[in-house]
Formats: sequence, structure tokens, C-alpha cells
Amino acid sequence: GGPASRMRVRGLVLRPVAAAAAAVSAATAAAASTSASTTASPPPILYGTAWKRERTCELVLAALRAGFRGIDTACQPKHYDEAAVGAALETSGLRRADLYVQTKYTPLAGQDPDRLPYDAAAEVEEQVKQSVAASLRNLRTDYLDCLLLHSPLPSHEQTLRAWRQMEAHVAAGEARALGLSNQYDAAALERLCEEASVKPSVVQNRFVEEHGRHDVAVRAVCERHGVRYQAFWALTGNRRILQGRAVREGAKAH
Repeated sequence: GGPASRMRVRGLVLRPVAAAAAAVSAATAAAASTSASTTASPPPILYGTAWKRERTCELVLAALRAGFRGIDTACQPKHYDEAAVGAALETSGLRRADLYVQTKYTPLAGQDPDRLPYDAAAEVEEQVKQSVAASLRNLRTDYLDCLLLHSPLPSHEQTLRAWRQMEAHVAAGEARALGLSNQYDAAALERLCEEASVKPSVVQNRFVEEHGRHDVAVRAVCERHGVRYQAFWALTGNRRILQGRAVREGAKAH
């Protein structure tokens, strides 16, 4: 959240812990992924590009100059300017091999109907295909380090159909790893991990107490399957914890 001028980070890596305060303080620890991915592990913190609007290019460039090498975006014009992210990446002068770029296929329910990156009437497989093609154009690259499903579809069957098409993009070399965002159902995540040919490399969720005590059950599934957990809203969504004694004392000591 927050204004567009504020740097927004994703990818804080978390493992199941007993106390929420300890989870927040441990959020930047790296976790190895054992998924069926050929890409390098993402940096421990990614720069998130939602809600930057007309300042997207400027702010992504500022993040890269500050040392960020991981960028998170989405093919979702409602909240992201993916083309401006691509312009920043190209302008930065950095080698593509030195960057970790992940984007998302956003299902129809999460899109602005007046600004769709794919044909709304198409089958889900074709929507994914068109979304990936748009992302590659927008980001001015021939591959994605990670392609995420922005949210599960209404049924497991639909989610699996989208996932199978995403797997086809891995086979084609257009995506090097796959992931899933906004999945708060641990049983559904477990089922996907079991049925997917290309296992999820990443689960990216809002890290707040309201979601299953900081996603304890989902993070347990991630731990079991070697999936990297990327937290977002880890700071904005946990102000009460950040104002607590343990965090304040840790901050004062360091």
C-alpha cells in the first residue's frame, strides 16, 4: 500500500515460526527452493511495481540505482504499468542476466474490463498465452524469470487449466519458473503441488495476521514442498507488531 512515491517491496522470505513478531524480524532470510525450476533464486527482496502509475519508470529506475535487482510486476493494467517497467529495465543499462523479473497472468475477475491485455471471450489457456505474449513485449525480454498466477480461479479445474498453459511457457523457454499469488487455502496449494508437472517455485501472499495467523498453514505447505514464500504487506499490514517491544528493542540494538 501507501503512496506511489514510496518504495514497495515484495519477496520477504519467511518460514513457519511460532511468534508473529519473530516471523516479521526473520522475513529477509533467504530460503532455498527445490522446485522444478531452472532459474536462479530470486533476491531476498523484490521491488514491487503496483500503483506507481505515471511514475512507474522513474521509480523502478530509482530502485535499480539503489541496488534492487529483483522486480515484481503483473500484466494487469488496472494496477500496474508493465510497459513502463520494461522501459525502466531497458534504460537502466543493466544486463538482463543480472536481473530477476517476475510478472503475473491476472484472471478476468482481477482486470479492468476496459483495459484488458487479452481477449475476455477466449478460453483460459488462450488468455494465459496472450497475457504472456503481452508481458514479453512490455518487458522487452524473451523470457521471464518467474510467471505467477495472480490468484486462483473459481475452481480447481480452472486453476489447473491455467497452470498447464503456464507449464507450456516453461517448456517453450518463455518462463523459467512458475508461482502463485493470493493463495490462502493450504489444502488447495497442497493439491496443486501434487498435481503440477512444474511445481510452484513461489507463493506470494499478503503477510498479515488476519490470513491464518500470518499464513502458518500455507507456509507449512511451502516448507514441505520447497516452495519460496514471498510476503507482501509485511510492513504495512503489521504495524501493531512493528510497534511491539521485541521489534523496537531489535531495532534499537541494530
